[in-house]
Amino acid sequence: MAKPRLLTGLQPSGDLHIGNYFGALKPFVDTYEKYDSFLMVVDYHALTSLKSPDELRKNTIEAVRTYLAVGVDPNKAVIFKQSDVPAHTELAWIFDCLVTVPFLMQAHAYKDKVAKGLEANAGLFTYPMLMAADILLYDAEAVPVGEDQRQHIEYAREAAAKFNKAFTEVFKAPKELILKATGVVPGTDGKKMSKSYGNTIPLFGSREEIQKAVMSIVTDSSAGIPENVYAMHKLLKSEAELAPLYEANKGSYKALKDALVEDLDAFIAPMREKRESISDAEVASVLADGAEKAREVSEAKMEAVRKAVGVR
Repeated sequence: MAKPRLLTGLQPSGDLHIGNYFGALKPFVDTYEKYDSFLMVVDYHALTSLKSPDELRKNTIEAVRTYLAVGVDPNKAVIFKQSDVPAHTELAWIFDCLVTVPFLMQAHAYKDKVAKGLEANAGLFTYPMLMAADILLYDAEAVPVGEDQRQHIEYAREAAAKFNKAFTEVFKAPKELILKATGVVPGTDGKKMSKSYGNTIPLFGSREEIQKAVMSIVTDSSAGIPENVYAMHKLLKSEAELAPLYEANKGSYKALKDALVEDLDAFIAPMREKRESISDAEVASVLADGAEKAREVSEAKMEAVRKAVGVR
């Protein structure tokens, strides 16, 4: 039997941290082989905020390197760049012509920017329809999202329903796939790890970078255990494995931080080395193969769409 199709995207927004890994990348790597998986680098989505062409090109290459370094096999998944498949923006325009302005005004990202007094460009306003096109082009049955991202799937379902009602039955409604993540990964200050908080540990950081970040962890404690250090350590080892270490070093925060540095470096080093071994040429080859496969699937769907709306 054919595997159900899965589609997910990674925005090329710069350096990743271990919160990204445990929150999104690892759950995906543990799951993707069960599906006919399509992994997309969403470079057009990035344009809503990123205005540096050099940075976008660099980040796109690094996003693919990340997928490969964390264990995704390009022979078992289609890895491609959104901008290499013109059907994405073509279908997004058709969806834009079907949905209303008040409907788009309900999007979380748009409302958040407006609430903060920031300028929301038209791309940010209409990006839910580009995301709907991303999903619906491939008849994706499973779309991995976090609990806070269900709205993306709801928008895609609504776009599919509006199109099918206005024209003919072309799209099937996708379902969200809530991957079992670690939960909130704590940063060095105890808040959720986030670039915007400046509390991260880089996913592919050198030992020196890891050590610098770990030594900056705020050491609020309970019963002699530094809670933020322990919370991060639990990402790497079980509570049973950690119990003797934390019992033997009660109150000795430097010793516990040193142990966390050792365990983080041992965990990150193989991925770091793998990433450093991946050439730009290898990335280009992966993207070229992926674009060909993605265009084959998306163009078949777009021909049905063009006929349905009357441009064919």
